[in-house]
Amino acid sequence: MTLLLLTVGVLIGAVLGLTGAGGSVLAVPLLVLLLHLDPVSATGLALGVVAAGSIFGSIQRIHHREVLWIPALVLGLCGVVVAPIGRILSAQVSPAFLLASFSLLSAAIAARMLWQSVRQPEQSVVVRAHGGTQATEPLLCRFGEAQKFDWRFRCVAGLTVGGVLAGLLSGFFGVGGGFMIVPFLNQLNSASMRNAVATSLVIIAAVSSSGFAAHIFTQAIDWPQLSLLSLGSIGGMLVGSVVARWITGVHLQRVFALTIVVMAALMIAKSPVLN
Repeated sequence: MTLLLLTVGVLIGAVLGLTGAGGSVLAVPLLVLLLHLDPVSATGLALGVVAAGSIFGSIQRIHHREVLWIPALVLGLCGVVVAPIGRILSAQVSPAFLLASFSLLSAAIAARMLWQSVRQPEQSVVVRAHGGTQATEPLLCRFGEAQKFDWRFRCVAGLTVGGVLAGLLSGFFGVGGGFMIVPFLNQLNSASMRNAVATSLVIIAAVSSSGFAAHIFTQAIDWPQLSLLSLGSIGGMLVGSVVARWITGVHLQRVFALTIVVMAALMIAKSPVLN
């Protein structure tokens, strides 16, 4: 069991390190299918594991000065406030509904990733070997001269809405929201994929921590399990961050998307609604 917990943690951390997103999309299915946890416990535990891994990854990215702090603060603060609400709502629905809706969310994420890898391969979520690509028009937010953030109403409003949605999804499904945050940040002018991933990790760390804190007050936590999973997640983050500097993303993104589809199918097959 110890080896299994460490392995699951490594997989979650590696995906986070590679993409700045998606770790929790794999975390919940792995916890349900391999550790036989109920959906509510799995989503809560996933929040704790993703928080630990993303905090560690954020420290690395902050050290390399890759974080866009203004978008991180606006998105992160909104997400932190809303994530506990999502966590409370998730405890009010049936496990079958939570499992089925998470599977549908996973399938939607995978479909978007596959579409992007075919239609917009230059913007693949895991493109990083050469520093990523620049965002294309239309841009929601801009950086002015000397990389100074250009405040505009539609930019701040967009960041606020994005933070609220990320917080709700994070709290309700036990995900970090990076699958939405990374492409959203790519609408910033001069935001390379490297900056988007680094900023996403900071936001995920804050939002996941908020959701996990809310979970502690509503559900019991298996702390030894969480410790082993988090330790594995940190190790996986180290591996993913190193590999990410050398790998290009189109083929990896397709494999990752297909993996999510398989996991979603297994989750649906496990759903009590179908049994």
